[in-house]
Amino acid sequence: MTSRPAAGGGRWVEVDPARIGRWVEGFADRHGPPTTTVEGYGLLLAAPDGSTAELHAPPGSPASVDVAGFVASAVAPRRIGLLLARKGAVAVGVAEGADLVVSKVDRQYVQGRTAAGGWSQQRFARRRDNQAKAAMGDAAELAVRLLLPEAAVLAAVVCGGDRRAVDTVLADRRLAPLVPLRAERLLDVPEPRHSVLVAAVGGARAVWIRLRDPAPDRAD
Repeated sequence: MTSRPAAGGGRWVEVDPARIGRWVEGFADRHGPPTTTVEGYGLLLAAPDGSTAELHAPPGSPASVDVAGFVASAVAPRRIGLLLARKGAVAVGVAEGADLVVSKVDRQYVQGRTAAGGWSQQRFARRRDNQAKAAMGDAAELAVRLLLPEAAVLAAVVCGGDRRAVDTVLADRRLAPLVPLRAERLLDVPEPRHSVLVAAVGGARAVWIRLRDPAPDRAD
């Protein structure tokens, strides 16, 4: 569901906020009681056996100095805006905790790529670009109607789909108040529809965890 940073290696897991306390307990049971360090993304747990776990806080979650505070912040209900865009489809919503309380989905036709060449290919490309621009214009109107009035109370705006399409929508000057609320997290979603928007709430609230195993011993 989510697009995670590729750099740094390790493997990623996605944990529901309600389960994060039990997950940390399991990590300690498997690897020993970890030390905790505050990082920009959240908390770093370093176990005695060399294993580490980066706990990336959900969008809009306040910073914490220990695991107890991290868990409390992660599970606390927050009002989050959602903007999913891909090709000619857009889904906009507002979640209160785990519940989607505002939603609207729209789809505009955008012509697929053509194998034709020469002037015909250029004509189809221009038509496709114009259709895509019109679709993103409609998407911006939807965001203006649903998200902009919520800007003062949103903890974050979580986007998903095609990054270029999302960037185009948020480039609308009217949506400038939403830009500082945009989370770094980008949800990897199929063509937006209502069911996809509902599922995106879980992805927006989840705790990302990057796990790294101990470095292998090197022979002298």
